[in-house]
Amino acid sequence: MDVLYILVPLATVVVAVGLAAFRWALRSGQFDDLETPPVRVIFDDREHEGKT
Repeated sequence: MDVLYILVPLATVVVAVGLAAFRWALRSGQFDDLETPPVRVIFDDREHEGKT
């Protein structure tokens, strides 16, 4: 039972850190462009650098 005195505040801190990281990601624009990154993998970079 004594372990709850440690685990409940620790879980609260972990959740608070996770929410803070999520809010930072939202405000910094991490989720603005959801279409381009998956498509960017398909293109070959050598075509853009010149034929080598």
